[in-house]
Amino acid sequence: MNLATIQQPIEVEFKAFKEYFATLFRSDVPLLDRALSHVSRTSGKMMRPMLVLLTAKSIAGSVNDCTNNAAAALELLHTASLLHDDVVDESPMRRGIPSLHTLFSNRVAILSGDYIFSSALRAAALTKNVEIIESLSYLGQQLSQGELLQLQLQQSGGFSEKNYIEVIRNKTASLFATCCRFGALSVGADTAMVDAFTRFGELLGICFQIKDDIFDYYNSAEVGKPTGSDMREGKITLPALYVLNNSTEPFAVELLAKLTEGYTMNDEEIDQLITLSRECGGIEYANKRIEDFRAEALAVIPPGVSEQLRAALTQYLDFAISRDK
Repeated sequence: MNLATIQQPIEVEFKAFKEYFATLFRSDVPLLDRALSHVSRTSGKMMRPMLVLLTAKSIAGSVNDCTNNAAAALELLHTASLLHDDVVDESPMRRGIPSLHTLFSNRVAILSGDYIFSSALRAAALTKNVEIIESLSYLGQQLSQGELLQLQLQQSGGFSEKNYIEVIRNKTASLFATCCRFGALSVGADTAMVDAFTRFGELLGICFQIKDDIFDYYNSAEVGKPTGSDMREGKITLPALYVLNNSTEPFAVELLAKLTEGYTMNDEEIDQLITLSRECGGIEYANKRIEDFRAEALAVIPPGVSEQLRAALTQYLDFAISRDK
């Protein structure tokens, strides 16, 4: 899937947004300025601001300053959360570049994350839209709740698809849902339109995370991260959940019983569960669920959206599903 095709309807607007966003990563404090400069180097494709702009233009035919500030607030909040995650997870790299805490220190990384988070609040305030400010605050709560819910379920043995979807709804889908919500709110869309696009973003985010979790079942040369890295952190994702809850293989039955009692898998068991997930339908089931959520997402796009922008939204969704890392 070609990103240029997705960006084409908002090419001018996206270029202007990136120029504006770059101005937010500067400081008069030399240490902070160096840290911000490094963080800007690890910026990804800015898929989330792109979704804000696409949503706004799909509804109103244009974007405005409120749209840009809302998109900036989201990307800043996301960036701040990644800095904190890298410290918590002790991740040495971010998108192939040494993470901030590796180059500087945990203290610098956390304080830089706090600064970027405050910048997100400031950008939200510049929208002068109370619903956007409230939604950003709620998003911050959802992201934290998702992480803590996942930790709680790991400790209590809540290994069900329902619990898994609830975790990723908070941890990942909430961010995509808020992108679409901000795009709609920024151009004054009515409640029905806001709700429809918010649901589209949520379903897109669920697809995105399930696809991301599938990567854990393949080697690092193929997808850029070690096989089983999620499981080694205690995260049981959809392919393995399917096998654990549906397979009659003695290993799966016994392992599920132990996991529900708070058991921690060893490396050999993780490798065996990965193999079982790949050979006994876990990957196929996860891909089927992605297709289910994709179909639901396409169905909620309002009928008034132009063909060009509908195609861009569809391609955005398919990019999230078909990416290889």
